[in-house]
Amino acid sequence: MTAETRKPDDREAVIQVRGLLSQFGERVIHQDMDLDVMRGEVLGVVGGSGTGKTVLLNSIIGLKEPEGGEVSLFGQDRSAMTKQEAAAVERRTGVLFQKGALFSSLTVLDNVASPLVEHTDLSRTTIRELAEMKVAMVGLKPEALYLKPAELSGGMRKRVGLARALALDPELVFLDEPTAGLDPIGAAAFDDLIRQLSEDLGLTVFMITHDLDSLYAICDQVAVLADKHVVAKAPVAELERSDHPWIKEYFLGPRGRAAHKSAA
Repeated sequence: MTAETRKPDDREAVIQVRGLLSQFGERVIHQDMDLDVMRGEVLGVVGGSGTGKTVLLNSIIGLKEPEGGEVSLFGQDRSAMTKQEAAAVERRTGVLFQKGALFSSLTVLDNVASPLVEHTDLSRTTIRELAEMKVAMVGLKPEALYLKPAELSGGMRKRVGLARALALDPELVFLDEPTAGLDPIGAAAFDDLIRQLSEDLGLTVFMITHDLDSLYAICDQVAVLADKHVVAKAPVAELERSDHPWIKEYFLGPRGRAAHKSAA
C-alpha cells in the first residue's frame, strides 16, 4: 500500500519543520526551511554535499538544537518537551545511523536488546525473546545472535542496526544512508526489506540517501534540499519533470537515467 492509497484520516503530519534555521558559526546551512512528513509515508531526502541532510535529521531527532524555527514530532514542539515527553517520543521512533553505530563489545542479541533494556521494565526472558524476533524479522539467522559487530559483513551490520531501530515497535523510523557501502545486490535486498517492513508494520520512514535506485524502489515522496531550503517534495515521477537545475541533473543525468531504466 503506497502513500497515495492510504485513507485521508491517516494523513496527519508526524514530522513538521517550520522556519528552521541551522548554522555553524557564520555558515548558514538551512534558512526558513519547512517540511511535513505524513503518517505512513516513505520519504527519501536528497541533496548535494553541504545541503545539511544529516543536520536536518539531527535537528528532528534532538541531537542538534536549531538556531531558529520549530520542529514538531507527533504534534509536539521538540523545544517545549519535558524530559518525560522527549523520552516518550524517543520510544515511538527508531534510528539507523549510517555505519550502524553498534556497540562493538556487545553481541548482536545484546545490541538489539539494548533499547528494550533502557526503555522498558520487561523481564530478561521477554527482552531476549523480543530481540530474537526482531533479528529474525530483518532476515538474519539465529546463529548470528552471538556474533560481535566485527564478525559481521557490512550488510549484516545494517540489518542488526535496523533490528535495533525496530526494537521498541516504533511508528517512525529514521534511516541515514542505509544502503551506503553495500554492493548492488545487497542494496537492492535492503531496499526490499525496508519497503516490506514499512508496509507490514505501517511505518513512517524518513530516509537520507544518495542511492537513486532506493528512491525509485521504495519512496512515496522525495524531499530535495538545495539553496538552504526544501525546494521540492514530490513523487519521483513528478521530480523528473522539474526545471530546477540540481533536480534536473540529479534525476535526468546518466545515473538518474540508469536508475529509472532499472525501475521500469
